[in-house]
Amino acid sequence: MTDHTFSIEFFPPKTTEGMEKLRQARRQLAQLHPKFFSVTFGAGGSTRDRTLETVLEIQSEGLAAAPHLSCVGSTGENIREILETFRANGIRHIVALRGDLPSGMADPGEFRYANELVSFIRQETGDWFEIEVAAYPETHPQARNYREDLLNFKRKVDAGANAAITQYFFNADAYFNFVDDCAELGVTLPIVPGIMPISNYSQLSRFSAMCGADIPRWLARKMESYSDDSASIKAFGLDFMTGLCERLIEGGAPGLHFYTLNQAGLTTTLWQRLGLD
Repeated sequence: MTDHTFSIEFFPPKTTEGMEKLRQARRQLAQLHPKFFSVTFGAGGSTRDRTLETVLEIQSEGLAAAPHLSCVGSTGENIREILETFRANGIRHIVALRGDLPSGMADPGEFRYANELVSFIRQETGDWFEIEVAAYPETHPQARNYREDLLNFKRKVDAGANAAITQYFFNADAYFNFVDDCAELGVTLPIVPGIMPISNYSQLSRFSAMCGADIPRWLARKMESYSDDSASIKAFGLDFMTGLCERLIEGGAPGLHFYTLNQAGLTTTLWQRLGLD
């Protein structure tokens, strides 16, 4: 599978203890040799320094890293400053997102949409950065409809994105239909499926409600039937996600991007089951 891209996502910890746990997870996940690790960026840039710190630490270990950069609540001046910091530290890969407004902040700032951020990055830095953007096979929760969201994705691509990573999903057909619809619009860049290992149903349900990821009714009922039997939920989740990933790869997906929540175990097991390298 050398022509596929397999990558792993972290969030920057808030505490020293969290950072040490992430280091332990990263050491384990580094043995899988992903193409890159991405590191999220909090609403309104709230984790800006921790994101950079985490990315630089990953790079210092000889691993490829891509910081997320969200633009809502930002100005051209501070985005320019961040880009200059990235360049000065040899960072050449960015995940460019609109992002969420911090709680209580009403002004979106100079950038309202991710395509404006991608355009700005290209204007400021040319082709220095490889830019990933987000894709939503089941539609962004704030989009008015599927078609509008599809056209919004095309605008990000036209602005200069190199590739895309999707929100996680549990229905392979949603991904394949999205890719087909993109192709009809002339959008043919790599669209890598986002994969969320299943470990805790209540947590997954909460995350999914916020981000618009659909949990099929049968899947929800199956996990609910295990109640608080976490071992059974994880075992079932591994079987289900293995099957989903296999179908995605066999169906032509260009790779997989794992949302780890800074945990190594389930992603490692999935990776090994799939025989990724």
